[in-house]
Amino acid sequence: MKLQDKKIGIALTGSFCTYSKIWDEIVKLTEQGADVQTIFSNHAQSIDSRFGKAQDFLKKAEELTGKKPITTIAEAEPIGPKKLCDLIAIFPCTGNTMAKLTNGITDTPVLMAVKSHLRNNRPVVISLASNDALSMNLKNIGLLMNSKNIYFVPFGQDDWEKKPNSMIAHTEQLLETIEKALEGKQIEPVIW
Repeated sequence: MKLQDKKIGIALTGSFCTYSKIWDEIVKLTEQGADVQTIFSNHAQSIDSRFGKAQDFLKKAEELTGKKPITTIAEAEPIGPKKLCDLIAIFPCTGNTMAKLTNGITDTPVLMAVKSHLRNNRPVVISLASNDALSMNLKNIGLLMNSKNIYFVPFGQDDWEKKPNSMIAHTEQLLETIEKALEGKQIEPVIW
């Protein structure tokens, strides 16, 4: 198994409608032998939405991984110096998180984890979920696609009639994207 004993960080941000997919992918990762650590953004760990309660999400993450989620900037900072992850996947990666990442802003546990991790030239996978991907965030997608050690789960428009600027990752390709990223390769095609 390609992911056996790989230390994978799953960094959750606020696109709550994608959370049911996250749990399925965490199960697949652990079945492949990956050692999964979740990292929650401030919003992911504190906002109750129509998709569920924040405390339930934290509990579910701990149940699936056997590890308490990282929930503070102080807990996330050692990820780089201690080389705690072989790869971090921001899943889901909202437009807000993507914009901050592009501009070097590290004001959440997720962004600190990624910044700390990237200092070791280790891969980061972005599983996009953004209502403004084809408008205000298009420039950030372009910049990140051209950045060292950043890889994208293939993505496309999720509802071109009602939300023409919205794009979402094809999360069923997360594991394959992670495997390729660990080899330093971007899965193709990226947009479909």
